[in-house]
Amino acid sequence: MKSLLDVPAPAKLNLFLHITGQRPDGYHLLQSVFMLIDWCDTLHFEKRPGGGISREDLTLQLPPEDLIIRAAKLLQEQTGCPYGVHISVEKQIPAQAGMGGGSSDAATCLLALNQLWGLDLGLQTLEKLGLQLGADVPFFLRGQNAWVEGIGEKISPVELPPAEFWVIKPPSGVETSQIFKHPELNRSTKPAIISLFAAEPYDFGRNDLQPVASAICPDVHQALKVFADSGLNGKMTGSGSAVFARCTPGASLNPVPNHWQVRKCSNLDVHPLKGWASSDS
Repeated sequence: MKSLLDVPAPAKLNLFLHITGQRPDGYHLLQSVFMLIDWCDTLHFEKRPGGGISREDLTLQLPPEDLIIRAAKLLQEQTGCPYGVHISVEKQIPAQAGMGGGSSDAATCLLALNQLWGLDLGLQTLEKLGLQLGADVPFFLRGQNAWVEGIGEKISPVELPPAEFWVIKPPSGVETSQIFKHPELNRSTKPAIISLFAAEPYDFGRNDLQPVASAICPDVHQALKVFADSGLNGKMTGSGSAVFARCTPGASLNPVPNHWQVRKCSNLDVHPLKGWASSDS
């Protein structure tokens, strides 16, 4: 095997995001449901001799040491792999959106290089490596829509009915650390139970980060107003600034500014790379 082409890295939406407390070390405790959608980055991998790792950006310019490069180097260092790789990236998922694009890219990189380099590492081993890169990486490695708790480390699969969603990404971004440090952030939402979510998965809960993000980034408020004016129930995903709403029969979306990104997405039952790594024995 010398190359793996057209390897997808899908985005996620947070159907809700509740902050239920804060640990003494400063980490926030959360509850959320992560849902995979068909808005994807595409990565191409070419096996190289000699151990060199390089990246070519085919669309948007990425930082030199992004999560893709960090994932490849970490996997190489931890396994002593003598091979290298050239990675070409078609970046489509917007940055600072709360859609997990960087974490998804890292997970896809770990799964692809595990195959391309013939490492045969199990899923649990890859998850431990992924956690060093970011809290959301294990979710993308597991490849199923999930109920997430704790600081993001407790992941339980959930089944969701097929649905379509409008996703709007304004040009402004939101710094996650700025939101979590904000004194007005609600950190005391009562913990929910999964059975209540299952009864109304697309109308359940709220995003506790949304009020603070809307105050910091007026574009979030404006994007949510587009949904409200369209008769749709909009919600921010993650720490923003992307917002989404379920497409309802007969509803149409009001126009958005020309320089904003807007896309109609479908949810995914499973990650396209589900099964690329087996369970550890």
